[in-house]
Amino acid sequence: MAYQDLREFISALEKRGLLQRIRAEVAPELEISEIADRVSKRGGPALLFENPRGSNIPVLINALGSRERMHLALGVKDYSEIAGRIVELTDVKSPQGLIDKLKMVPRLADIGKMFPKIVKDGPCKERILKEGEFSLLNLPIIKCWPEDGGRFITMPLVFTKNPLTGRRNCGMYRMQVYDERTTGMHWQIHKQGAQHLRNLKRRGGGRLEVGVAIGADPITVFSAIMPLPDEIDEMMVAGFLRERPVEMVKCETVDVEVPANAEIVLEGYVDTDERRTEGPFGDHTGYYTLEDEFPVFHVTCITHRKKPIYQTTIVGKPPMEDCWMGEAIERIFLPLMQRQFSEVVDYHMPFAGVFHNMMIVSIKKNYPGHARKMMNAIWSLPQAQFTKSIIVVDDDTDVRDLNQVAWRVLNNIDPERDIQFMLGPVDQLDHAARLPNYGSKMGIDGTRKWKGEGFTRTWPKELEMSEEIKQRIDLLWPKLGL
Repeated sequence: MAYQDLREFISALEKRGLLQRIRAEVAPELEISEIADRVSKRGGPALLFENPRGSNIPVLINALGSRERMHLALGVKDYSEIAGRIVELTDVKSPQGLIDKLKMVPRLADIGKMFPKIVKDGPCKERILKEGEFSLLNLPIIKCWPEDGGRFITMPLVFTKNPLTGRRNCGMYRMQVYDERTTGMHWQIHKQGAQHLRNLKRRGGGRLEVGVAIGADPITVFSAIMPLPDEIDEMMVAGFLRERPVEMVKCETVDVEVPANAEIVLEGYVDTDERRTEGPFGDHTGYYTLEDEFPVFHVTCITHRKKPIYQTTIVGKPPMEDCWMGEAIERIFLPLMQRQFSEVVDYHMPFAGVFHNMMIVSIKKNYPGHARKMMNAIWSLPQAQFTKSIIVVDDDTDVRDLNQVAWRVLNNIDPERDIQFMLGPVDQLDHAARLPNYGSKMGIDGTRKWKGEGFTRTWPKELEMSEEIKQRIDLLWPKLGL
């Protein structure tokens, strides 16, 4: 079963020796970040800082910072368990008879668990602080890197509703603290939060109501970063992964629902006509994102549990906590990509590529130009459109063996023939692009070339020892002392 809240997950981590309590006083400004960075780089545990300087609220960081902890968070031994459930759920056919209809019952039950459940009250409202009773400066919000523009809320679940449709969106957008009652809202131009604000602007403008949850059960937190189609509610996906609905409660001062078991909730609004300088920020690219103008979030109320826990993260040069969350997404979404593109065997986004810089895809090549078709197909997907470089290889290449990928690709390409470039939207954090949000992308066809692709020479065979000699040496091996 899924964890009821963050506290249950912390208990599970501690029981398995995957969490370290830090009782020494440590400053939220830079010191927590430096400790977390060192620990994450060596594959260390989750950290719970019990005495952050200047606050009586413990700080949890690196909670999802390993494959083992991601498996524990999702309640699986391997990501293939979730992938299998997704395949079963999406393999829906009209039932033809009684047996087929009975087989549909478990699927319908799964679907029923997906929908969020609205409740009247929840632990997140054990303390309600309205205007004049709260200050963001009382929270142990961290400053991550020396040249950051200030302290940043780095793991918020930001809830808004589309003004045109009323559909909910939950995203994870960093929030720079300006003062006791305002923060930045880093809604990049391509994100759904930014689209909601644009939709309101087109209707005459005004205030977009926002609810921000900090610290929830790990699956709900994870769902906020999943690259879902616009019309899919992240809380539905969380319900599917949890195998039980996410309980949601309405905020006190805004018409937005948030997870009832959250540790801390910030309520407020963003005005369509107000922007303020945000940044710099030490980002997951390993570089500082430069200053830019972003919307401003005004806090109207803070609610929290009696003794809340502040969950945060730090990003920077990989590997860090976000890398393991990204790996989980990669593995979980493989069957969905294969549903769309049956030729896909596997894909991989290396940590060093910080996810939007590189994707390696292996395919069953069926016709000339198939690799280029795959590149364009990936660039047509909502989130994958930002992929700076795509490498396509044949199905006998292990996409996670970067040495093998490099060997195959570098042996298989004629650079002028097999590399293509295109212009289009790029990730807003891509500091190398010629313009903000716009630049070039590269595709490399690392597959074996066919005559139909203009290759008229004989393609050579790869080196391989004979099976007879392999078996002979297998028998001799124990005597060799090697």
